[in-house]
Amino acid sequence: MNKERIKKIIKDVYPYVIVVLVVVLIRTFIITPAIVDGDSMEPTLNDNNIIILNKLDYRLNDIKRFDIVVVNWNGEKIVKRVIALPGEHVEYKNGNLYIDGFIVKENFNHGETHDFKLESIGYKTIGGDKYFVVGDNRTNSNDSRYEVGLVDKEDILGSVQVRIFPINKIMIVK
Repeated sequence: MNKERIKKIIKDVYPYVIVVLVVVLIRTFIITPAIVDGDSMEPTLNDNNIIILNKLDYRLNDIKRFDIVVVNWNGEKIVKRVIALPGEHVEYKNGNLYIDGFIVKENFNHGETHDFKLESIGYKTIGGDKYFVVGDNRTNSNDSRYEVGLVDKEDILGSVQVRIFPINKIMIVK
């Protein structure tokens, strides 16, 4: 091949290489799609919904109460809602959420929540860099109340703010 032919090939291929690199970087460090597996987040999210995981959010911002997050739990990605933050005590009594003894209103749809005290999983307060997460389908969710336990900050992969599938249910999720 002559030099002119090689230059033309490089010139033709270069934009595609740049696009692929940008897409790989965005998916690796900023956002990526994820699939909801199971019904533990109903009615907010349903099984097989496709959501956008914002990996950059918690590098720039703090994790907040009621954020919907994707957690790496035993090598599996699970979607849950943050209920309590480091240093707090959490309790559910008569269907109401109490943080540090004060009632906190949950302004989203969720299933009935049975009574629960943080002490039942061996803690008086949530330790530093740990979070208490639950599914919105409270009667059918493996979460901090049961198997999952408190979640380390490093295991929270990012936040979820958008559902993109099914198409007729595209929306910002809260």
